[in-house]
Parts: sequence; C-alpha cells; structure tokens
Amino acid sequence: MTWLVGTSGWQYRDWRGVLYPAGVPMRLWLETYAAEFRTVESNNAFYRLPSPASFAAWRDRTPPGFVMAVKASRFLTHIKRLAEPEEPVARLMGAAAELKDKLGPVLLQLPPTLKGDPGLLDRCLRCFPAHVRVAVEPRHPSWWSEEVREVLLARAAALCWADRLGRPQAPFWRTADWGYVRLHEGTAGWEYGERALRTWAARVREAGWQDAYVYFNNDPGGAAVRNARRFARLG
Repeated sequence: MTWLVGTSGWQYRDWRGVLYPAGVPMRLWLETYAAEFRTVESNNAFYRLPSPASFAAWRDRTPPGFVMAVKASRFLTHIKRLAEPEEPVARLMGAAAELKDKLGPVLLQLPPTLKGDPGLLDRCLRCFPAHVRVAVEPRHPSWWSEEVREVLLARAAALCWADRLGRPQAPFWRTADWGYVRLHEGTAGWEYGERALRTWAARVREAGWQDAYVYFNNDPGGAAVRNARRFARLG
C-alpha cells in the first residue's frame, strides 16, 4: 500500500514557524510544502475555479511524483446540489487536467442538507473521465444505504472516511481499491493525539487499499502539519 499523506490546503499564514521559515516568501510556499509532503488537497476550486494556467503552474512548481487532489466546485455540490452536473464537471476537469500526471482524486464534499439520492450521484459520477479517481464525502445520514454503496462500487468511487472530534462521520465502506481519508478536527484543541493517529493508521492498513490518500483539515495553528508529519511516519 502507498500512503500519500498531506494537508487540506497550504496557504495558511499561521503556518509560519511550523512549516514555513520566516524568511520564505509566500510565493515559494508550495515549493516548501512539496519538499516535505507528497500530496496536498487543493481547496481553491471549491470557492473559485483556478485557471488552467494556475493548475499548470502548480504542476511545474512541484517535484516528480507529487499529487494534488482537487476539491470540486461548490457550484456543483452546494448550489446545483449535483443536478445537471455535465457542464460543471467538464469545466472543472478542463482546468484541472493541466495537472497531468500530478492530478490526484477529485473530492465531492456534499452539503449536510443534501439527502441521499443514488440516481443523482450516479449521473454525476458518470460525467468524470474514466481515469479520474473521485471520492465522495456525504454529510447526511440518509446516504448510508445499499443503493448508494452499489453506485460507488459500480463507479469505483471511494467513500471518504472522515473524522471530526474523534467520531467517524461515515461507515467504513471499501468501495474502490484506493481510499480517501479526511481528518477535520481532533479532540486535543484542533490536534489529534497519538492514540487517535494510531487508531486511524490501523484503519488505513486494514483497508488493504493500493493507494491511501490522507489529508488533515485541522489547519489552525499548524495542527495539520504536525499531525500529517506524525501520521506519515506511522505508515
């Protein structure tokens, strides 16, 4: 199993002194980040889709083997709520394709008010190119149905295993030969303690995935950096 461990985003000013030395300008933060971590989850596209040139620049600024996951636009997930997904998905992939071999999974984080709809999800997943990995993070309990699970299995899409305050946010379904994990907030302030990290490391190992993408989203104060560093050593 290949572990790819990183953080959700990299442009956080309070990471100075934790990841970014005081003398390193912001324009070199991605290079500094990529010198330590093999992957990052880009949240930029969720708020505003970067241009193809931006994705191409990120590709050129990172070393060989680096992987960038992309969080899908909120226009698709939160405004359209997965309805009529063809155009938003095409627009997203038209830009993100500039990452080329550095494109990792696309994350569909669904709004907590969106109830389970297997047909809606299937239509959306069908819009993605066959070679693109897609992870889905539902946040309403009505998604935990056999029908939804069958859609994910049929499309080889990964159910995102998420955690908040020590509580798993989804069932531990293995719906693809690769996995996607998001750790949002630990119980020790924002941080995950050693016991929690070891528990999650055991879950990842037991899943038996070929590739495991693990992202820490607890960015305040550099907690994500410290936790990602420790988690990578547990792999």
